[in-house]
Amino acid sequence: MKKFNLLITTLLFCILPMQAQNEQSQKQLAQSPLRKLQLAEFAIANLYVDKVDEDKLVEDAIRGMLEKLDPHSAYSNAEEVKKMNEPLQGNFEGIGVQFNMVEDTLFIIQPVSGGPSEKVGILAGDRIVTVNDTTIAGVKMSREEIMRRLRGPKDTHVKLGINRHGFSELLTFDVVRDKIPLHTIDASYLIRKGIGYVRISSFGATTHAEFTDAIGKLKKQGMKHLILDLQGNGGGYLNAAVDIANEFLEADELIVYTEGLRQPRREFKAKGDGKLRTGKVVVLIDEFSASASEIVSGAIQDWDRGQVVGRRSFGKGLVQRPLDLPDGSMIRLTTARYYTPAGRSIQKPYDDKKKYKEDLNERFKKGEFIHADSIHFPDSLKYTTRKQGRIVYGGGGIMPDYFIPLDTTRYNKYHRDLAAKGSIINTCLRYIDSHREELTNRFKSFDAFEQKFDIDPELLRQLVENGNKDGVKYDEALYTEALPQLKLQMKALIARDLWEMNEYYRIMNEENESVQKAVELLQEKKK
Repeated sequence: MKKFNLLITTLLFCILPMQAQNEQSQKQLAQSPLRKLQLAEFAIANLYVDKVDEDKLVEDAIRGMLEKLDPHSAYSNAEEVKKMNEPLQGNFEGIGVQFNMVEDTLFIIQPVSGGPSEKVGILAGDRIVTVNDTTIAGVKMSREEIMRRLRGPKDTHVKLGINRHGFSELLTFDVVRDKIPLHTIDASYLIRKGIGYVRISSFGATTHAEFTDAIGKLKKQGMKHLILDLQGNGGGYLNAAVDIANEFLEADELIVYTEGLRQPRREFKAKGDGKLRTGKVVVLIDEFSASASEIVSGAIQDWDRGQVVGRRSFGKGLVQRPLDLPDGSMIRLTTARYYTPAGRSIQKPYDDKKKYKEDLNERFKKGEFIHADSIHFPDSLKYTTRKQGRIVYGGGGIMPDYFIPLDTTRYNKYHRDLAAKGSIINTCLRYIDSHREELTNRFKSFDAFEQKFDIDPELLRQLVENGNKDGVKYDEALYTEALPQLKLQMKALIARDLWEMNEYYRIMNEENESVQKAVELLQEKKK
């Protein structure tokens, strides 16, 4: 009996604290923010006067919470996730054409090489009029709706009605959809003897493979030095940036590290197996170069591996961790910051969200895009490079070694309005549409086109006329000022439609001040 009483007493001593602890936990749970949120959602869903969409209610609540954090933590529904991932994953499923819309008509610029459309005989200059017997031309159908009809799962069929010059009747093609590659390298060519040029538009799953392939071809052509163009590159995958930076650095040289309140320091170092560890390098950046672009340019600058040319980059140095939700939606939550090898934080301040969103406009108003001396850094943001001890600055973005001002005379308001309204590209598309055969017969190679083709006065007259129709009022003074750049851009667009994007940049780069400065630096002989 004594043993039995002792057992009961012992159990009571164990249970009572557990009960007290459980009651305390329940009390804490009842008062927790999570419980408060659950009760609010339950009350609205069950007691509100009108019917509510619970899914949307929860989505709005998630978006609302994330908006109170940093500018880059975000929620995306399942459809948004799919659209967001496609460019970075390197492929999508569809018919495989580059196209543009002109007055509700889909013009094919180029079929993707080896893609489904090219295999059945669809050509550049064709117009898609019907998709599965549904008319898409001239019916005010949205671009998104047309894309939805053209895209679809691999191995599914789609019937296209094509209008082609020289044929009075509609041509019909049965296209079997397939995986279509999305390339992240816009251009790669030898810009001068011994100097290669590679432009990366974003950092995706295929970027490193595309880059090494391009470098291999350029080396066979005699490349010794490289211009790496990251202008306008908004970033992408961290691993892709690390792999690109690895090509330039020696073994164990730090590329970038990440660190956050609940995320311990994580370092990414070069392996020492890069193919570009010798030769000179110039990296081009501008105010739209962000995230992964800043990791690459920061690593090359901090190790004194190459020179950075252009304007101060965007300043996005926050690490987002994707959190997949059961319905295919996703939260991208900021968990850490990026730091360059010298210890610089890439991220610009974001205490004031409104100022953060208007940052580029404010930088422009202050003259930062035109005058380097308008940019001021406090001494507290001063850092030194790892090998030569040069002064570099943190606090937001990468400041280039050579500043190139934005030429506001080239891209004046009249030019910007023509571009924004689509007048320039549509004028070129119409010209190509009516002169394709003549141009291909006249110019058998791009080199011949580059040397001999010029924009004639009649095409410029059509541009002005189309601009007026699009609501861009003609201004003689601004037109005259913008004329050299307009002619250059139109020639480049026509070259793109006759060949590929590579040829577009081959023309544009000859007047690009950042590119030309890079060429100058790489041609300089060591003193």
